[in-house]
Formats: sequence, C-alpha cells, structure tokens
Amino acid sequence: MRLLQITASNVWRGHEQQIVYYYEEFAAKVEHQVLLCTPDTRLHEIAVERQYNVHTLPFHSEYDRKWMKKIHQIIKEEKIDLILIHNSTAHTLCVLSSLLYGWKTPMVFFRTLIKKVDTNFFRKWKYNYKGLKKIVCVSQAVIDVLNPAIKDKSRLSIVGSATDLNEFHRTQPNGNLRRELGLADDTIIIGNIAAFVGFKDHVTLVNAAEQIVKEVPNVKFVLAGKGELEADIKALVGEKNLTDYFAFLGFRTDIPELFPEFDLFLFTSKLEPTGGVLLEAYASHVPIVATRAGGIPEVVVENETGLLCEKENASDFAEKTIRLLQDKALQEQLVQNGYQHLLKNFTRQVIAEAMFKELEAVLKS
Repeated sequence: MRLLQITASNVWRGHEQQIVYYYEEFAAKVEHQVLLCTPDTRLHEIAVERQYNVHTLPFHSEYDRKWMKKIHQIIKEEKIDLILIHNSTAHTLCVLSSLLYGWKTPMVFFRTLIKKVDTNFFRKWKYNYKGLKKIVCVSQAVIDVLNPAIKDKSRLSIVGSATDLNEFHRTQPNGNLRRELGLADDTIIIGNIAAFVGFKDHVTLVNAAEQIVKEVPNVKFVLAGKGELEADIKALVGEKNLTDYFAFLGFRTDIPELFPEFDLFLFTSKLEPTGGVLLEAYASHVPIVATRAGGIPEVVVENETGLLCEKENASDFAEKTIRLLQDKALQEQLVQNGYQHLLKNFTRQVIAEAMFKELEAVLKS
C-alpha cells in the first residue's frame, strides 16, 4: 500500500491527533506513506519533528486549483494507490482534482462531524462520487446523519476515536495544577477541556456550576481551551458571581499532565461525534459526567463507565456531579470500568488496526 493522508484543516483537535496516530501506526504496515496538510499548524510541527514524509500548502478555498494540482502531483510522483481523506474541504479538493486531472486512485473519507450533507446538490453528489469507495465514520451518530444522503449504504462503516496510553500514562495527581492556581489541597477540581464553540455548550456547564457550588463550596471549575465564545462564557461566569470558582487556562499543550489533577471531568457538549477527550479521562483514571447525546453513549456506557445527562439540562448535570463527588466507591467503579473499556476498544493500536483493515479492503476490491 502506498498511502496519501490529506487534511486541509488549520486547527488542532481530536481528529488531527488521530491523524498522527494513524501515520505512526501505519508506518510498519505500508510500503510508502505521505501526509499533505497546511503549514504553520500543530500537525505540521509534529510531522516535521518526527520526520514524516510531509507536504504542505496554505489553504485558501476548497476550490483552490493549487491544491488540486498538488494532490495530482503527489499521486503521480509518489505512486499513491490509496487516499485517506480527513476533512470535508480536503474531500472536495480530492474529488475536483480527480475530475480535473483524470486520476482514478480510490479514496476513503474518515468522517468525524455530525452534520447533514444533503443540503445542496454538490455536497450530496461529492459524497456519492464513484471514486469515493468508503466513508468511515467515527460513530453511529455520524452515520445516522449521513444516511439520507448516501445511496450505497454498504460504503458506510465505523472506526472510533483513539487515545495513546504512552502519552496518557499518568493516573495520579502531583499537585502542580493546584500550585499553579494557588488552590488548597482539599479543593475539588472539576475539569473541562474543549474549544469555546457553541456545540461544546459551556453555558450549561456554568449553569450547572451555579447549582453545584451551593452543595460543594470548596470546588474549582478548570476550563482549558480557546475559541470564539470564550469571552462570552467568562462574562456569564461574572454575571452569576462565580468568578472565584472558575479558572480559564487557555490553550494547553500539557493535557496529559492536566488530566490526573482533575477530581471529575464534566463534559456538557451537546453535539459530539464521539468525544475523544473522554478516552483521555479514562486513561487518566478520572470519573466522568457527560451528555447523553451524539456519539458519547458509544464511548461512555451509562452507569458503568460514567454518568450521562440530558443535553442542556443544567440541573441533571449538577445532580449527577454532586452525587458522584459524594460517592467514592462509585467513582472507583466507574474509573476501573472505564479504563478496561478503553483498553479493549479505544487504544491507538486497536483503532489504527481497525482503520487499516478498512483501507486494505478497499485496496483489494
């Protein structure tokens, strides 16, 4: 197999991390591998640091002729026989490049968004393009949204998210976060790691916090991430007189160090394809309260590996968070079950092997 992995994404989130896992796990399995991504991104930095076979091109538009030409050149010069596409704009560029230059290299698209694709003719057409042999979805929730637009349902399959136990190997706090924030040793830290965008629903988290602090006054809500709504959430915290209960860390690169410092992970996202960050909580032995929405119930087994709440229901989140904080035996049960669930289904090795089998099947057919 001579594989091209391609993304036009400019962000660093769970999907981009998974590209790294795939590239490194595939290295021993494929004859040749290439990554095409945008420059000046965290993914590109990692690719350079770890000496990937990487090409870059600035992204301007999903109709960029330079990208179409670059894709064609890589296929021709590197003798690529299979393409793994990692975001929607790269999907468009690959399809248009195929039409423009006439190459027939089979494509597989790894889809991680819960978003309808039958909203216009072109979008529906590109998902049924004959050169796109397989659409691998990160969860059944993603398939459910795609289904109405896809003519040949046999092209749909599932490969979930992954985490790296070599990276997330710490399971005990060392007190660094408490020292950084000047917190007392008995302060309960409730963590959240998510971009400040609408579907992550930090509003519900703040509304739940307003109720939680009445029962658990020695608590600190620690939020890591950045995004367009960060200022709005900070303002909401201020309006509710909760400023002393919150710490905003911004974008952090030390997530494996942060996680073990949390006493509980509170995840209020209301439209989540899978919630890969939940796997990091499992790896770090942190109990979870999350939303019963999207692909989250495919990652969190309710009342076995975590507690689930109705989306946008702050009272439900508050009640279950307080209940879990007050029940050490339940915390331990969820943590142990969650870790075993991770080992069986969601390590980078397990997930990469599942994806590789999907790619092999396409190439053989």
